[in-house]
Amino acid sequence: MSDQDKPAAQRPEHPDFWCKRFEEGITPWDAGRVPADFDAFVSVRPTPMNTLIPGCGSGWEATRLAAAGWPVTALDFSPTAVARAREVLAGHAVELVCADFFNYTPATPPTLIYERAFLCALPRKLWPDWAGKVAALLPSGGLLAGYFFVCEQLKGPPFGIQPEQLDALLLPAFERIEDRPVADSIPVFAGRERWQVWRRRQDERAADR
Repeated sequence: MSDQDKPAAQRPEHPDFWCKRFEEGITPWDAGRVPADFDAFVSVRPTPMNTLIPGCGSGWEATRLAAAGWPVTALDFSPTAVARAREVLAGHAVELVCADFFNYTPATPPTLIYERAFLCALPRKLWPDWAGKVAALLPSGGLLAGYFFVCEQLKGPPFGIQPEQLDALLLPAFERIEDRPVADSIPVFAGRERWQVWRRRQDERAADR
C-alpha cells in the first residue's frame, strides 16, 4: 500500500493524523512548558519580533511571547490541536489560526519563524516545500529559530534529519548563526535535538532590481 492509499488518519501530511493523536491524548512531543533555549532567546532580544509558529500544537511557546508583548500568530492545520491551543492560550494576546502552513499568507510578514516539532513531523517529500515557504515568508535579516531533530531516525514522525540534509535545505537562503545541543529535551527528542538560529540572507533577486 502506498502512502497515498492509506487512510487520512495514517498520513502525517493530513490533519486527521494529528486530530486522532490529540483526541487520544497521544502527544509525546508536547513538553507542557516553554523550553529553556527559547525562553533565553526571547529574553535577550532587544525588541519584539513579529512571530509565526507553524504547527503550534498546544501553543506553550506562544504564551511566552504574548507575555513579553510580542505579536505572535500560532498556526496549526489540525482543528483538534487548535482547540487544545485555545485552552492553553486563554487570556493571552495570540492570533490563533487553523490553516495549512503551505497555503497560508500572513497579513503582516513575520520577522521570526519559530520551529519546534514541525519539520520533523513532515514527511520528507515535503521538506523542500517547507524550506521554500520559510524563505519566502521571511524578509532579509529575518530569523528562523528553534529546535531541530538531528539524527538518523528514518521512521516517523518524528523524522530525523541529517546535518547535511538540513544544510541543503536552508543554506541557499539562510546563514546559521547559532547551533548547540539542547539540555532540557523531552524524552522523544533527548540527545538528538539541537537549538539553531538561521538568518535570512538578502534576496538576490530583490537586490538586483
